[in-house]
Amino acid sequence: MKDHFLLDPRIVFLNHGSFGATPQEVLQVYQNFQLEMEKNPVEFLGRRSSDLLKSARVALANFLNTKYENLVFFSNSTTAINSVARSLKLREGDEILSTDHEYGACDNIWNFVLKGTGAKYIKVSIPLPFPDQDEFVELFRKQITPRTKVIFLSHITSTTALIFPLEKICQIARESGIKTIIDGAHAPGQIPLDLEKIGADFYAGNLHKWVCAPKGSAFLYARPEVQNIPEAVVISWGYSDSLAGHVDFDSYTGKTLFERHHQWQGTRDISPFLTVPAAISFLETHNWPEGRKTLHDLAIKTMEKLCARTRLSPIGKDSDFGLMVPIPVPQCNPVELKRKLFEDFHIEIPVTCHEKNIFIRLSLHMYNSAKDTEVLISALESIFGLK
Repeated sequence: MKDHFLLDPRIVFLNHGSFGATPQEVLQVYQNFQLEMEKNPVEFLGRRSSDLLKSARVALANFLNTKYENLVFFSNSTTAINSVARSLKLREGDEILSTDHEYGACDNIWNFVLKGTGAKYIKVSIPLPFPDQDEFVELFRKQITPRTKVIFLSHITSTTALIFPLEKICQIARESGIKTIIDGAHAPGQIPLDLEKIGADFYAGNLHKWVCAPKGSAFLYARPEVQNIPEAVVISWGYSDSLAGHVDFDSYTGKTLFERHHQWQGTRDISPFLTVPAAISFLETHNWPEGRKTLHDLAIKTMEKLCARTRLSPIGKDSDFGLMVPIPVPQCNPVELKRKLFEDFHIEIPVTCHEKNIFIRLSLHMYNSAKDTEVLISALESIFGLK
């Protein structure tokens, strides 16, 4: 599958989890939309874009098991979470309940949003090794109080690559009248995803990672009952009561407020969004469910091999991970380790830290093989003097 991608053959690319990689044929669809737009930008953006975006949302909705009316496109999941978090009416004493495994950029969102409100961002400490699902749910449930207004969780954590059991927590939150906001940046494509079954109020996910769509493609899901809450990051024509008679925006008349508020946010390139169906089709054409299973097994096998050499234990069970695994390594300078892996061994892979733990975060996609992971094993054996 390497020939389908434009990745530099001189690099062993084991970092799909950061920004993904887009297949050449999907990039061609993306560029074709851009060229089509330039033939008549007014027609493409003003009169056709709503129907084009609807078609893309329908394909995405089928992929995620929801209705297209519950989805709007964003440039990335962090921006989508901004839209929800900055729209909440929080008061002194309110609490946002989360964990100490969340993505740093999202921690920044909450610290910014809560400034001056008197509300608090409560981070539940989730121990390592990772507890089983029932223990995790019970540990988290015990921290819910009458002051808890929002639960914010990653679906798959960035630093530790753990899959959190969302369905039970979302059910508990719904029964308690607590809103749930899920950061699903790493989930779409990496694991099977059923948004209706999860039952979150809001779910933000990236499509440029594991779905392999172009950079700048993501989504926000909102249940119909809460679609009035998020304000657009940019206030533009979507906030007009009526666009009837405006020659450049005829196609936006009569759409739902959720769609209108978030879909039209100034002059932005919508080509990444329109390319999402092609990316989904690429995965389906190449039997992604089977490929995903093969890559999960390879990731776990690689982690087990390196743990046997370092005599360090994995932080979770096989089922706690998807195609991204945190491989513990001996204490070292993480910045220097990342530099050596790239400069000395030509391996592109992140080094992450959680508390005193240091991990090599291995993330695979269909262009990877056992040959790639053997290069990583050999490099780490050399660096740490492993036998």
